[in-house]
Amino acid sequence: MDIGIPKEIKNHEYRVGMTPGGVKELVRDGHTLLVETQAGAAIGLSDEQYLAAGAEIVPDAATLFARAEMIVKVKEPQAEEYQRLKPGQVLFTYLHLAPDLPQTQGLLDAGCTAIAYETVTDRSGGLPLLAPMSEVAGRMAIQAGAHCLEKARGGRGVLLGGVPGVPPARVLVLGGGVVGINAARMALGLGADVTLVDKSLARLKELDSLYGPALKTLYSTSDAIEGELPWADLVVGAVLIPGAAAPKLITRDMLGLLPHGAVLVDVAIDQGGCFETSKATTHQNPTYTVDEIVHYCVANMPGGVARTSTFALTNATLPFVQALANKGWRQALKEDPHLAAGLNVHKGQIVYQAVAEAHQLSFTPLEKILKG
Repeated sequence: MDIGIPKEIKNHEYRVGMTPGGVKELVRDGHTLLVETQAGAAIGLSDEQYLAAGAEIVPDAATLFARAEMIVKVKEPQAEEYQRLKPGQVLFTYLHLAPDLPQTQGLLDAGCTAIAYETVTDRSGGLPLLAPMSEVAGRMAIQAGAHCLEKARGGRGVLLGGVPGVPPARVLVLGGGVVGINAARMALGLGADVTLVDKSLARLKELDSLYGPALKTLYSTSDAIEGELPWADLVVGAVLIPGAAAPKLITRDMLGLLPHGAVLVDVAIDQGGCFETSKATTHQNPTYTVDEIVHYCVANMPGGVARTSTFALTNATLPFVQALANKGWRQALKEDPHLAAGLNVHKGQIVYQAVAEAHQLSFTPLEKILKG
């Protein structure tokens, strides 16, 4: 199979869909790897390294998209990219379609087969291709939040860990999944006063066993969240409904409960955000202020540590890329229901129900597609 690895074009996105090590494994399997020139240069992965791994370097995205049978990326295709996709071509990347009607329509119009990293599952019900970036984003959320709390950045002027004689900042984490656990862990490590809310009692018990009294836990209700906001210096939004739009846990009116200069970090922004006042930002312009509350809503947070993120992502995606390439997408999905859960769009049809519901479009069951 001809597999294309394009250079990412989203604002300040320096990750790349495959490391030279991943390329080498696929070349050994007998596949042709087409890597766009300079695709990994920004993170120290040179064209020479890809050539040494057995890749062919192509001069531009147009050539790569025209030749590749499967495109392996990091971020969702931008407008100029999904216009290059074609029927029969497989796209394997993060999609986050629920809050993004233009991209959804673009993929439908392209007629391609689009498989989303973020909805691939595993035997335990986890999301193995979302997890590595969720780990990065959860940890970065605390770094970013601590920075935004500085007075020069519009924050309250509070040091996350405090100092002897002065209390630490109070951090509220909404969600106890991979993002939330990593955010809480980082905040605790820096000495903050951390409270985590989640709807799963089993998860709260697990976290209580792991961290004991160092981490306060609350069952998630509107009252519980409202009760915490007046004391919160930093709030991390870490909720996820796989493939669907994130629920709005903090409304515009609730901002008035927060102290002026408090910081909201919305890690759920890829799925539309879990704060009513959230709107996607970039690493170039990461923050804005609403009602004297600082919002950090960068939609590709792990791109800020692009080298670490690229290696972590390739470690997770490579076995699935190999399955798709070695068996063909249809057979690979038939044999692996967890990989099949990643199929979102095929030949102008939406195959993931939460995406169809988000856009009020028709839904085609997966079983019907795999029988074709």
